[in-house]
Amino acid sequence: MKASILNQINEARQRRKGAVTVSTEAEGVRELFLEDAMPEGLLGDATGKALRTGKAMSQEIDGELLFFNPYVPPVRFVVIGAVHISQALAPMARLAGYEMEIIDPRAAFATPERFPDVALHADWPQDVLMNSPLDAYTALAAITHDPKIDDPALSAALEANCFYIGALGSRKTHGRRVERLREAGFDDAAIARIDAPIGMDIGAANPAEIAVAILAQMIAVFRRRGIETQH
Repeated sequence: MKASILNQINEARQRRKGAVTVSTEAEGVRELFLEDAMPEGLLGDATGKALRTGKAMSQEIDGELLFFNPYVPPVRFVVIGAVHISQALAPMARLAGYEMEIIDPRAAFATPERFPDVALHADWPQDVLMNSPLDAYTALAAITHDPKIDDPALSAALEANCFYIGALGSRKTHGRRVERLREAGFDDAAIARIDAPIGMDIGAANPAEIAVAILAQMIAVFRRRGIETQH
């Protein structure tokens, strides 16, 4: 691989942007596409699929077999709330390969004793996220059930176009949340990106099962992101 391409890949990683190399058996790496400058047509479709799934793939285009190798930034998994669900979710996320961090201003809850080996921020979400902004490769789960804590984080996630945004609460609770977000200036299309009640519908009945549902839904959204709209 040419040094110039390797440098572009490293730069994209530092900016938390995705990239895809296209190779042939004869030439090796032929070219690099960054996620904000993707090609069009069949080449664009294949490049986009590799980037969205995060999996290397091959495809014959115009009689030539091409190999697509994606470079996807690691997922940042931010959970708002140092609650029982988070205690079950943290080890599950780690086993699945996702490093989780927790934000909760309630210092009595956000303690290393309750969350060993988890990045903890015992501060308000708006203060933490101001110094560590969200991005499109971030999943955010708001599960405190407290609008004072959840709403600023949900607003930041919508503005940053996080690939997954979930919020705990009944449909009635979410209805009130929708009204608050409308008053904050978000339109219905943006608000519809929030999965609420949070988690895949598996009939979860306790914190550990809710954690399974959240992690499953987050992974499904990440692996399938955008694919439904491409076909």
